[in-house]
Amino acid sequence: MITVEGLTFRYPGSAEPAVRGMDFEVRSGEVFGFLGPSGAGKSTTQKILIGLLTGHGGQVSVWGKDPAAWGPDYYQRVGVSFELPNNYLKLTARENLEFFGSLYNGPTRDPIELLDLVGLADDADTRVAKFSKGMQMRLVFVRALLHDPELLFLDEPTSGMDPTNARKVREIVLAEKARGKTVFLTTHDMATADALCDRVAFVVDGKIAALNSPKELKVERSQRSVRVEYRDHTGALAGRDFGLDGLADDLDFLAVLREKQVETIHSKEASLDDVFVETTGRSLT
Repeated sequence: MITVEGLTFRYPGSAEPAVRGMDFEVRSGEVFGFLGPSGAGKSTTQKILIGLLTGHGGQVSVWGKDPAAWGPDYYQRVGVSFELPNNYLKLTARENLEFFGSLYNGPTRDPIELLDLVGLADDADTRVAKFSKGMQMRLVFVRALLHDPELLFLDEPTSGMDPTNARKVREIVLAEKARGKTVFLTTHDMATADALCDRVAFVVDGKIAALNSPKELKVERSQRSVRVEYRDHTGALAGRDFGLDGLADDLDFLAVLREKQVETIHSKEASLDDVFVETTGRSLT
């Protein structure tokens, strides 16, 4: 659905390019994660894909055409949820959705149905100025779903939300994927990326530094060992590490399983946070 080849972009007056020869593709029906530290080129790339920035080098194709070449028809087919809330504060939640719904040529989804998906139905007639950031972000998110788009661009869709509402948003994204929609997800939230993405690209200094499924990226960086925690002769919790290779023939490992009260066994799989730090050289905090 999306093909990017040799993408470059430099902002006017900037000494360094924001994007430096980026290559990737997004397959139809997948959730594609675009991850990396601030200033890595993620937002610039997304703005080019949305059609908000022109003047790039290289090739960008969405449904076979450059986004800017589609014209207004492009926005009948894509939905965008921005990182920061940009609602009309003097309007109610319902009025915001009704107004934005009026901008589309085709049918739109029922505002109350959408608000109910994210727990805002009871606040449908409340002015958005009274909403918390998390409530505003939920409104921005469902606004992107109004016209039932084929392609969704989601920028930090769970920002400012408590765990319960963040889970609701993740469940909606997976439901949209199950309906055949394609999602381009930009986020710093590794838990959200891990839960949602079929593949993720880590962006560093305007280039793709790593691209694969979250599982493969984690396995590539995992330690080939398992940790067993068990009760020793005093009843205290103890632990030992054993190598994965030849584990079935490791007599010490087998002795622990037979003779000890085993509490936990965990492989030392890297987390997506670990992948982020190793790939980008920067922490998430």
